[in-house]
Amino acid sequence: MSGRRLAFLGLGVMGFPMAGHLARTGHTITVYNRTPAKATRWMEKHGGKSAATPAAAVADAEIVLMCVGNDDDVRTVALGEGGALAAMKTGATLIDHTTASASVARELYAAAKAREVRFLDAPVSGGQAGAENGKLTIMVGGDPDVFSAAEPVLSSYARAVTLMGPTGAGQLTKMVNQISVASVIQGLAEGINFAARAGLDVERVLDVIAKGAAQSWQMENRGKTMAADQFDFGFAVDWMRKDLAICFAEARRNGAALPMTAVIDQFYSRIQARGGGRWDTSSLIRLLRDAK
Repeated sequence: MSGRRLAFLGLGVMGFPMAGHLARTGHTITVYNRTPAKATRWMEKHGGKSAATPAAAVADAEIVLMCVGNDDDVRTVALGEGGALAAMKTGATLIDHTTASASVARELYAAAKAREVRFLDAPVSGGQAGAENGKLTIMVGGDPDVFSAAEPVLSSYARAVTLMGPTGAGQLTKMVNQISVASVIQGLAEGINFAARAGLDVERVLDVIAKGAAQSWQMENRGKTMAADQFDFGFAVDWMRKDLAICFAEARRNGAALPMTAVIDQFYSRIQARGGGRWDTSSLIRLLRDAK
């Protein structure tokens, strides 16, 4: 599947390395970023070319991949003035990696279909390290034939690419992921804080319990940095609160109860009030560590 003409829109902490994997696979890449300097840095590292607008970036692309901030950014980049969708070729595919709402995914699907463009919502999990190492998990919503055609390209930066159902199913699955992750982080924070106050060797505790039923990605990748009070990296609290707001909005529609998630979201609001909006989500332990 190398040698395709692709466009990548959005070169943040996730998009920058994801587009890099596509370039190394042998695809011809045109990138767009709201801040042109970042597109220039990407080209210096990976080659390819950049464009001043989403529309200019996608003009010749067979597949357009997008990873931006939120629903409003998705609409601006895909549907706004100079947006991608109106400039895409008939039969091309638009893939949105943004963590956004299921409703905006369905909105893009309808707009794409009206222009004879194919669409997949495909949010990712695995964080910056997963993007850099090409080990993301991608949850996809869309039509099976579109998924089958796009899967080899997505596999350039993923260890798992799974079709979850029709349009919006990828975003709904990512909501399940974020709901689950929030609770795991809070539980891990409480456990580490308990171990420290009990006078245990926290790193040894983590090494032991990681071999049993308590094991998780968060424990393996964040446990020791939590114990060391290190949070200047990773998935920002601001981003998690944005994602949880999407979960709450969907829960209001489908009637799901999210009592624990609501409590943890308020803990994250307290981290933001301390100036920790850009700290890693594992910073929840700060609230416990500082409690008297």
